[in-house]
Amino acid sequence: MKIVTDSGADLSFEDCQKIGVTMVPLKVEIDGVSYQAGVDIDPVKFYDMMDASPVMPITSTPSIGDFTSVYEKLAEEGEDILSIHISSGLSATFNVAKQAVDAIGNSSIHLIDTLMLSAGQAWMVLAAAKLRDAGKSLDEVLEKLNQLQKATYTHFTLPDLKYLIAGGRISHLRGLLASLLGIKPVIDVSKEDGKYYDKIKKRSFQKAITGITELVLQNFPEGTRLQAQVCTAANPDGAVMLKEAMNRFFQVNWLPDVKLGTALGAHTGRGLVGIIYARENDLPELP
Repeated sequence: MKIVTDSGADLSFEDCQKIGVTMVPLKVEIDGVSYQAGVDIDPVKFYDMMDASPVMPITSTPSIGDFTSVYEKLAEEGEDILSIHISSGLSATFNVAKQAVDAIGNSSIHLIDTLMLSAGQAWMVLAAAKLRDAGKSLDEVLEKLNQLQKATYTHFTLPDLKYLIAGGRISHLRGLLASLLGIKPVIDVSKEDGKYYDKIKKRSFQKAITGITELVLQNFPEGTRLQAQVCTAANPDGAVMLKEAMNRFFQVNWLPDVKLGTALGAHTGRGLVGIIYARENDLPELP
């Protein structure tokens, strides 16, 4: 089985190579220069470039040709191809991949819309690679990934809404009013359509970071054992603050922190703090 993903998973090109996954990069343009997210631009330096740039960065999906080239090359080896992608509610990448599959007409290519992004998407990619390496069948892999998708939640907050507004990820008017009022939203990535919805509003960014736990508590009672991972856009202090808040309420198995990649960071700017988590008992058993 061959596995394909995109850089919305915030796995680098090298990360994907190590686990035998083909990564099709999203693209980001800043100051007139185009980069391949996850390949030739450092996420930390990217935020410095954003801060210094007079214009907003521009992102774009891989082309149909990018996907057909990858699929045709992998199909030559005669194995099933599992293509795992960033939420269709946030990016056109999944739909472009589908157009490529339709153009090729190869029934051995199987697409997954994760309805997630960043570490949530990466969890599915990493799980698929482990199951493949253990010799599991395609049906078994799909069953486990479906279980993982249903178990996983993503929430985040950010200090400045201008990038989300500019990118059309939230309503311009609502976002503008929130910015004027100094309100910081706690945002959920919907498990139904993979889009952003603001669920809680706080009067400061610090309160919003700790307020993420309020959303978690809506899903699970205090004391629940969770697997979780913090994702930030160049905000290590925010990561510490969120972990401290979560540890007051839950028993958390923390995975290493994730740096929000350039393709996603272009729509949030510096400072985002988020969490990807699941109740440990709900996670599929992996090799």
